[in-house]
Amino acid sequence: MSKIIVTGGAGFIGSNFIHYWLEKHQEDEIFNVDKLTYAGNLENLKEVESNPKLHFIKADINDKSSIDHLIKSQKINKIVHFAAETHVDRSILDPSVFVTTNVLGTQTMLELARTNNIEHFHHISTDEVFGSIEKNEDWKFNEKTPYNPRSPYSASKAASDMFVKSYHTTFGLPVTITNCSNNYGPRLFPEKLISLAITNLLEGKKVPVYGAGDQSRDWLYVSDHASAIDAVISKGKVGETYCVGGMDSEITNLEVVQKICQLLGKDPEQNIEFVKDRPGHDFKYVIDWSKIKNFDQGLKKTVDWYVANTGWWKKIKSGEYTEYYTKQYQNR
Repeated sequence: MSKIIVTGGAGFIGSNFIHYWLEKHQEDEIFNVDKLTYAGNLENLKEVESNPKLHFIKADINDKSSIDHLIKSQKINKIVHFAAETHVDRSILDPSVFVTTNVLGTQTMLELARTNNIEHFHHISTDEVFGSIEKNEDWKFNEKTPYNPRSPYSASKAASDMFVKSYHTTFGLPVTITNCSNNYGPRLFPEKLISLAITNLLEGKKVPVYGAGDQSRDWLYVSDHASAIDAVISKGKVGETYCVGGMDSEITNLEVVQKICQLLGKDPEQNIEFVKDRPGHDFKYVIDWSKIKNFDQGLKKTVDWYVANTGWWKKIKSGEYTEYYTKQYQNR
């Protein structure tokens, strides 16, 4: 049996990981450490909140004393580190919080892992640390691709990756890293492309698409990501990095939105609004990943979830989110 801290477990990927882990590893105990920022939502865990193997601790990952007490008192032996600011657009509006959470927060967790002799520290990162593949280039990111971050978000994640690697090299901390492509699925905060498109269309609004919408992405269904993390934690080599993708070939942002329109019976020409591209927008992210998934099937499951859970996203798309949406899209 393992006692695991999952940081950021109330967020999109973290909460889906907790759902997965509680089902697949019923003997393990999970301690969800989350600050509950705008993207952290305990409703993401509503179906499992009564599970005696799941515990919630509201804490900032930079709160060293509180988390140190948790590790010691509960005899934690593994840490799975999701907690991060993740949205590129928000990193352009305010880079400083990305340094505080993604860089300083990761270093704090690493130091706590080191001083408490944690058996395994797994760090979740992104393919965006590798930069951008240009329009006419035909290659894919892999574990040996040099880092070339191009946004404050990806720069902060690149720095956090380097800290994780340094703690393994310098202190011998048992670590693994996964660099994943764009995740999608249930509970995705509605500022990201797929969830924004679905919820806007359900509200009768147009979907804002940057530039011509020809930026290419690899998409990874979130439960497949959880399964990949499980495989790395269970079978991966300590000190190694693993790239995790979900498709055999990339798809453009415009094609994604068009597919969502079709699934919801909406005319793409009448429901897509092209807006000014964001600064430094990476053109293509594609990962060399052997596991091929059916994107259309995953997309339909995602659309169906948002149709069936309107109460979840309608609460989010109000208040502070409305101010952010206006600043990000309508003022362009």
